[in-house]
Amino acid sequence: MKKILIALTCYILAMGGIVNAAQKELEIQGKKLISQKPPFTVMLSSDLQWVHSTSHQNPADSSATRAYFFVKEKNKQVEEMFIVQIADKTNPQAGPMVVPPLKPYTEKRMYIKDKVKKGELVIDYLIQLMAWNPDASSLQPIVKKGLVVPSRWALQGQSLFAYQGEHAVFIRYSKDANTLGYKVTEEGDQWNRGSISGNEKKAYEVFRKTFVEMMNSIQIKNP
Repeated sequence: MKKILIALTCYILAMGGIVNAAQKELEIQGKKLISQKPPFTVMLSSDLQWVHSTSHQNPADSSATRAYFFVKEKNKQVEEMFIVQIADKTNPQAGPMVVPPLKPYTEKRMYIKDKVKKGELVIDYLIQLMAWNPDASSLQPIVKKGLVVPSRWALQGQSLFAYQGEHAVFIRYSKDANTLGYKVTEEGDQWNRGSISGNEKKAYEVFRKTFVEMMNSIQIKNP
């Protein structure tokens, strides 16, 4: 089977519609995200609300992808986004799913790249700076719910792992950099990895601690 990076693509989220079966396979109870297939849990840092779910068949890769979109908002403005995409192998005769290494949007604004081991399972993750774009087609399901996506910097953590060759899980968690307790700049150069300091570095450290705790909280159930 081809290598599958479960990238968040516009055409998947633009399909729209609620996938009831998919929702039953992944849900949030309090601050715990629970997946039935593959069986894992993650402890979240905030109470998040469901916004959107989709599914898509990938015949060329002998797989199907489920996508789930959750947010935290204040006064109808989004402060956090949590996106989970799960690829399921659909052809038993196909080879095991494998995933390539995570890649940042730009190296100069990637602050950490590491991994967490859970038994034989390896979870790759990275933390970087990104820009939320409310006009992006992938974010229109949020906008259509009447929520405002601010056009500014956000810190984002990504994680990716394959489960027993049958599933691949891609998580994206991002938070508005202005909501981390410090007044930060919109000047991109001050966020560069080699020169980040002051309030920007303090905001990053708050986010890093939160995301690493999230990664460490992942629990995998073996069959």
